[in-house]
Amino acid sequence: MEDRTLICQDCGKEFVFTAGEQEFYKEKGFDNEPKRCKECRDNKKNQRRQFRTDRSYQE
Repeated sequence: MEDRTLICQDCGKEFVFTAGEQEFYKEKGFDNEPKRCKECRDNKKNQRRQFRTDRSYQE
């Protein structure tokens, strides 16, 4: 396997999907390659966490 350059669907920047990451995805049985760069993935996770935190305060 070789490193692959992908385009983030959120910010449009190129990011590298390394051979090691590809192997990890394969071992885990993931069929799809990542759609977001690390920065955008982290932002998305933080948004979800914040949403859950905000909801718990409302209940």
